[in-house]
Amino acid sequence: MAKFGPGLIVAAAFIGPGTITTASIAGAQYGFTLFWALAFSIVTTLILQEMAARLGIVGRLGLAEALRQSIRQPWLKWPALILVITAIGLGNAAYQTGNLLGAAVGAEILTGIDAPLLAAIIALLAAGLLASGVYRLIEGALIFLVGIMSLVFIAAMLIEPPSLALIKQQLLPPALPDGALLSVIALIGTTVVPYNLFLHANAVQQKWSAAGNTHRALHEARLDLGLSIGLGGLITLAIMATAATSLFGNNYDGPVNAASIALQLEPVLGSWAKYFVAMGLFAAGLTSAITAPLAASYAVCGALGWPMDMHARRFKLVWLAVIVFGAGFAIVETQPMTAILIAQAANGMLLPVIAIALVWVMNQTALLGKEKNGWLSNLLATVVILITLGLGGHKLWSLIGN
Repeated sequence: MAKFGPGLIVAAAFIGPGTITTASIAGAQYGFTLFWALAFSIVTTLILQEMAARLGIVGRLGLAEALRQSIRQPWLKWPALILVITAIGLGNAAYQTGNLLGAAVGAEILTGIDAPLLAAIIALLAAGLLASGVYRLIEGALIFLVGIMSLVFIAAMLIEPPSLALIKQQLLPPALPDGALLSVIALIGTTVVPYNLFLHANAVQQKWSAAGNTHRALHEARLDLGLSIGLGGLITLAIMATAATSLFGNNYDGPVNAASIALQLEPVLGSWAKYFVAMGLFAAGLTSAITAPLAASYAVCGALGWPMDMHARRFKLVWLAVIVFGAGFAIVETQPMTAILIAQAANGMLLPVIAIALVWVMNQTALLGKEKNGWLSNLLATVVILITLGLGGHKLWSLIGN
């Protein structure tokens, strides 16, 4: 564990209720057809998070701070910062709704208490952990629980391995089935989490100090990121594969919820599967319910030049607003899995906006010197931005057309 750093936090943040739900829905409804979307998401995460790590280690700034300092023209500076504040604030509020609902669904199975009430209790718990300053210890325990659940998904995939012939038949050539666009955007949104770009740039500064060797820090950060995101991608693949085998492979046509997700684990856990899924959903939801508001505070405070101290009053007010907003929608929501899927899709549509801002910052010679983006980084990022813009634009056009 000592070899891992902020990359593990990034991976743990995207392996939340959204990933479990979205990957299960994709596998249950489309089999292995959308594996290409998962592969694209993992590669995109590596490309963008490496830039965020480089920004934090070399520039010693978070993404929002870098935007505020790099944009000189007032007519451009404030609209850009307002866009970031609004996008991250609203995006994290939507994400927070999915986090709280995912945790509440898990807790409902364990306790029998109604999910809306549990969502409110979990929101208070997340707020209390952030306010206390000891949330990192709790987060470590929850990441451990999510990790155990992830190992079970991998074991389930190995016990009932998918047919390689079926994978090849469904995966090649890559296709977008009718009605699958929302699932594709959600898969991207649940893996390439926009707020992780803000969180990562600040977290690497705590791991690698300015007094250290920059070249070595960058090497360690890239190794940490590759191992962590690779592990996260394997977990997501295992979830999708078990859903494709146990649900799509058996022509399951019912709703995808906590009960159907538990079906995937019955070969490993038998009758205990639903309780294990419940524990994992609760742990994953609460972990993400802590990191999402924290990232929003870093983004908003960095953009406005406020102190980024967890004990600062305005820093606390930002994460509290995200929790309250997310809890409000979680309490009135009656279809948790739908809300979680929509939250991931919202993140997917927000991604190109944040990616454009990141790439612009990463080309500032005054900030990064020789470590600024080269032509290959810019080319890869441009491809990512164009693809995500195309997917999001197509979805918006289809919604307007309806």
